[in-house]
Amino acid sequence: MNETTTWPGMQFGIFSVSDITEDPTTGRTPSEAEKIRATLTVAKHIEEVGLDVFALGEHHNPPFWSSSPTTTLAYIAGQTERIVLSTATTLITTNDPVKLAEDYAMLQHVSGGRADLMLGRGNTGPVYPWFGKDIRQGLPLTIENYALLHKLWREDVVDWEGQFRTPLQGFTSTPRPLDGVPPFVWHGSIRTPEIAEQAAYYGDGFFANNIFWPKEHYQRLISLYRERYAHYGHGAPEQAIVGLGGQVFMRANSQDAVREFRPYFDNAPVYGHGPSLEDFTEMTPLTVGSPQQVIDRYAAMRETFGDYQRQLFLIDHAGLPLKTVLEQLDILGGEVVPVLRRELAKDRPATVPDAPTHASLVAAAGGAREAVPGANRGDNLTDGSPYRDAEPAVAGASFGAAASRKDA
Repeated sequence: MNETTTWPGMQFGIFSVSDITEDPTTGRTPSEAEKIRATLTVAKHIEEVGLDVFALGEHHNPPFWSSSPTTTLAYIAGQTERIVLSTATTLITTNDPVKLAEDYAMLQHVSGGRADLMLGRGNTGPVYPWFGKDIRQGLPLTIENYALLHKLWREDVVDWEGQFRTPLQGFTSTPRPLDGVPPFVWHGSIRTPEIAEQAAYYGDGFFANNIFWPKEHYQRLISLYRERYAHYGHGAPEQAIVGLGGQVFMRANSQDAVREFRPYFDNAPVYGHGPSLEDFTEMTPLTVGSPQQVIDRYAAMRETFGDYQRQLFLIDHAGLPLKTVLEQLDILGGEVVPVLRRELAKDRPATVPDAPTHASLVAAAGGAREAVPGANRGDNLTDGSPYRDAEPAVAGASFGAAASRKDA
């Protein structure tokens, strides 16, 4: 086991959606090459300022460039020593789970265990037929594909037959997970209770990317996940592994922050030309102001959602120039996150787990293991858990059937 990431408690980091957007203050749109290089610079600076995680989205349509996040993250792994490299998100619906098993195990090896991934369905309709899929089958694809991915990482020899891909007979995905322990998986969602149920069923993490809707919506999703996590026998509700999204823009003076960020907000491809900046910041976690305002807003997240393990911020979107993004990172690393670490650690119950790392997963599995060719290790993290025979609460979410389906 060769990993250096050992943060206690929570992880803080950045997620990028990889948009290529015109800077509304200059009218200039960067090239793909320029944006890719800028993202690599941002990722390295995350480590330099003392943050913990860099997560990169997956898209297959303009104006986004990140169609191969494992390639980018592997390069960043070679340029860094400490940060966790994750995704935001990996498309579980349009990717072949066999290729996902291979690609992310490889990333796990080349990063020395500093890799995990967030799975999502994707909400861009045209992408599905580009990869031979039907968006109307989004949830069944999610359920079946993850059941296979989960199996491929935990069994050295796999027989499988499902609805959406050709059968597998005696198949071994390579390389095997580092130290015999698969990458940690977060299931990401902004609106779908079936995804919260899926995360709970497997005992995985649930990432609520609460950047668009009011907190009450995400409270319901996270409460469902915590309740069902306990139902499936993984631990108490407060022991469930939760991540949250967020958005910030900061200057020493809050008025300067609002004035500088407003044209980017008003013209952003995701939320521009909709609610006003003031209305959006009131309804969502977007916080535009001073570092202290960000600290106050995000320190209060535990009152809404309970103690949680990962906080990611979106700061490099909407055409913001690289210089500004690096300045935001300096403020986060120098003034905001150190305070949030202290505030969110206060009175944190000892029963609340720290953010998962490769080291903690290896320890939970009883130590590092080498793959044994032809041997079936089984599920080395959840063996004997009650959820194996339990039925999910959400209608149509046949996780148990998908997980056990195999080629006769």
